[in-house]
Amino acid sequence: MENGNSLSKPEVPELERKLLERIRSSDKPLRIMHVCGTHERTIAKYGLRSVLPKNIEVISGPGCPVCVTPEEDVNIAIALAKSGATVVTFGDMMRVPGSAESLLDAKSEGANVKMVYSIDDAVALAEKKPELEVVFFGIGFETTVPANAAALLRNTPENFSLLASQKRTPPAVEFLARDADVDAFIAPGHVATIIGSKPFESLAEKGFPVVVSGFEPADILLGINLLQLQAEEGISRVDNGYPRAVKPEGNQIALKIMKEVFETSDSEWRGIGRIENSGLALRKEFEEKDAAKKHEDLYASALEDVRKKTGRKDKKRCICAAILTGKAKPSQCPNFGKDCTPKSPAGPCMVSQEGMCYNWFRYSREGGNRVA
Repeated sequence: MENGNSLSKPEVPELERKLLERIRSSDKPLRIMHVCGTHERTIAKYGLRSVLPKNIEVISGPGCPVCVTPEEDVNIAIALAKSGATVVTFGDMMRVPGSAESLLDAKSEGANVKMVYSIDDAVALAEKKPELEVVFFGIGFETTVPANAAALLRNTPENFSLLASQKRTPPAVEFLARDADVDAFIAPGHVATIIGSKPFESLAEKGFPVVVSGFEPADILLGINLLQLQAEEGISRVDNGYPRAVKPEGNQIALKIMKEVFETSDSEWRGIGRIENSGLALRKEFEEKDAAKKHEDLYASALEDVRKKTGRKDKKRCICAAILTGKAKPSQCPNFGKDCTPKSPAGPCMVSQEGMCYNWFRYSREGGNRVA
């Protein structure tokens, strides 16, 4: 475990120092939730929580795509791999536990599971190996969806299909606004580069200050200060603290491609439940590329077998659900740092570099000790 590089006073750059002074000048309590794994990584790595005043609390929401991919989708991917398909996905996704095991466990038992860096790698594998039935397990938020859509629009080979487990961020944030004890939100910068800042305006209309933030320490501190200013003025709007990358209307080309291939659907979020209009399903025109439909008979019996197995992890002790919704800290989990580590994760929040438990373990067991 590494210690976080806390922004202690002698090391604070001038811009960050001025932002901290402005943040500390207000005594108004503010509980802020961010919904981005990269934001959490910056906050933990640079010890930002340790330099914030006691009246400012920054908690992590479900900003890690690997963390919110439901067990059922992992089970389906495992079932496909065990039934003869070649399942390819990102490295982190291979280690996320399903009901009984992970894709990596299935691979160790002989299932054909491979790691790729993009959907293009998966398509290339299908083209090179026409004898394989290649299934790309596509997970993630709006950031990765345009690439998946673009690949399908390029007429992928017949032996290629997509198992889609993709999420829309704004509906989940609005769900959390109703469910969590939160005053304001830091919107995800990566997602906003695609969808823009406008989709978060409905949240502001409900009374929640929102800011779109970048990923440097100064970006995070600026975002906190902008939220403070809104709270002090008694207003709520969407401030764009990341104008170098985010436009109000987003990336129109990417959005057009997404709309051609995918349509909005309800979706299950691990640790949260079913959220209306928070998923993206393939349109009818692309049904032949939908792995869940293309291989329905192939994996049905294998999926039933997976469901019957006893879980290898004591999931009753894992509190990832509470962590993903800002109701608990990683250090409150009885597994944390003991039965659950990055080398042997018991829950999804410890798997990815965007997971809150992973970052708390790597950089600081308490996410930074507060200072006044």
